[in-house]
Amino acid sequence: MLPIRELLLGASYPNSLAAVLDLAAISLRTYQPQWSGFLTAPEQEECLNRLNQLIELTVISNGGFPQAERRRLRLERFEHFTSDPASNQQTPQELPEQMPPAEQFKLLEISGNFLFDPAEAIDFRQALQADGLGVAELGDVLVRGDRGALAVVSPLAAIALIGKPIQVRTVLCAVAETGWERLPSQMPKPKQITSVEASLRLDAVASAGFAISRNRMAELIRSGKVRIDWKVITNPSRELKPEERVQLEGRGELKLESAMLTKRDRWRLSMLRNF
Repeated sequence: MLPIRELLLGASYPNSLAAVLDLAAISLRTYQPQWSGFLTAPEQEECLNRLNQLIELTVISNGGFPQAERRRLRLERFEHFTSDPASNQQTPQELPEQMPPAEQFKLLEISGNFLFDPAEAIDFRQALQADGLGVAELGDVLVRGDRGALAVVSPLAAIALIGKPIQVRTVLCAVAETGWERLPSQMPKPKQITSVEASLRLDAVASAGFAISRNRMAELIRSGKVRIDWKVITNPSRELKPEERVQLEGRGELKLESAMLTKRDRWRLSMLRNF
């Protein structure tokens, strides 16, 4: 029996964690793999950290493509896991992501002319949810300039949406299934970055780490596009501490590994960026 109460103690996302724990219990009882709904990055992180305590369970995340932020968790009894993580010294969560199983993921193309009314990912997401799509059925949405967007969804959501017009902002769009080759295929690549900055302000450090002008970074922070350890931060002057991670929507994650004060009272920074 799972120690549900202990695993939920102090959880930041208790509802999401409880739902995943219910699936874990089913998998352990029936010996059948179970898939969660789509989870946000911080929800996934908490679930993985808590479920890692269960040695009899294997948990793998998949979002349809390597850079996906919203992902589903596959839960399975460890002895039924088809790959051997010990053979390559990787935990199941770190195994290379395979093509998403067709019975669990579908890729939709949402086509429309957005030349005169540009839309962002949040506009497509809101339109899909307004059309009845549950948040757990919707993965990442990638905007394709003025032509529309690609959306990763569950198979049930795909059945409900394919061939049905939806309105995004002022644009009426067509929805059709498309091939996975349309999505990014490369694995995220870590990059070591060093910089010398006058302060540890969020806008200064993130500007150096993401290679974006400081003014633009300040705008992104104020608009809620930047998070620290998955919490939205809107104050550009907020100082970073070593080991904190900065997430920028659509640009990956930046970790401040160390900050050393130089003789000229500037900060020598060592950062790791994953994108």
